[in-house]
Amino acid sequence: MDYRTGIGYDIHRLVEGRKLFIGGVEIPYLKGLLGHSDGDALLHAICDALLGAVACDDLGTHFPDTDPKYQGIPSRELLKTVADLVKNKGYRINNLDTVVIAQEPRLTPFKKQIQQSIAAILGIDAQCLNIKAKTNEGLGEIGSKEAIACYAVVTIKGEI
Repeated sequence: MDYRTGIGYDIHRLVEGRKLFIGGVEIPYLKGLLGHSDGDALLHAICDALLGAVACDDLGTHFPDTDPKYQGIPSRELLKTVADLVKNKGYRINNLDTVVIAQEPRLTPFKKQIQQSIAAILGIDAQCLNIKAKTNEGLGEIGSKEAIACYAVVTIKGEI
């Protein structure tokens, strides 16, 4: 069996006038994440983890923010494209572990919905993925409610 692991990270600034998307779920909040796409930092981190696991560079290479066709694109579409790339290379997701770091809003009430959303996008059983929500204990740009950061670690298994 061929197992591979990838890690992904993303951080976006919180700004007024945008909707907040985390894991493909719209979260009610006064601000949203600034980005060329919808700014979903969790889905971006998962994309990077998957791309790293198959040694295919990173999100910015595949979907450059200089390309107008990706302006405002739902990150769900980016993740679906990346998941298809992984599958076409002969791999499937074995396990996905994620951390969302946000001082606000509190994300614990949305964890199950986020888990189901990501499982549906990736076409995997929700039991294969975990969502953790943490604060930054008031420290730095995350602690001062200026940004949200996300980490993702994925293990994939070769199907060949």
